[in-house]
Amino acid sequence: MSVPTQRRTSSSRKRRASHFALKSKATVKCSNCGAVLLPHRACPKCGYFKGQKKIK
Repeated sequence: MSVPTQRRTSSSRKRRASHFALKSKATVKCSNCGAVLLPHRACPKCGYFKGQKKIK
């Protein structure tokens, strides 16, 4: 089993971990009621998708 030959410095560790942060989700507003929801999905509150009633 191999062992690292040099210690990873704190700045190198922080640079490597800089991409681990959570990214905010993309959201859109419902065209019918204005609720915030994920894109390409029917609105859970009013059931509209692309201006048409899809969920009863």
